[in-house]
Amino acid sequence: MPSIQISRAATKTPKLSHGYKNQISCSIAQPETLEVVQSTIAKQLSIDESTVTPQTKFADLGADSLDTVEIMMALEEKFGVSIGEEGAQNIATVQDAADLIQKVKEVEI
Repeated sequence: MPSIQISRAATKTPKLSHGYKNQISCSIAQPETLEVVQSTIAKQLSIDESTVTPQTKFADLGADSLDTVEIMMALEEKFGVSIGEEGAQNIATVQDAADLIQKVKEVEI
């Protein structure tokens, strides 16, 4: 029986191009929640609120890990919720923070 060799390149899964992955959004936060999160972040970082969009990463706003912790503490106080360290570790964007707040609010009701 002849042996057959398959090229690895022929078996690769095609990747999405054109940034489609970044254009899909599954936000769960209510618009009011997102607005409060955006204004709180702007206030905490002393920046213009117009620069804080849902897709903005905390790092792009100049926030370090301590700033992020302080932002999350301010959001906990503002919304009267407890997020916890584990939940806050997965937050990269403003939308992530708003979605997490919304989830916690719904659980605590």
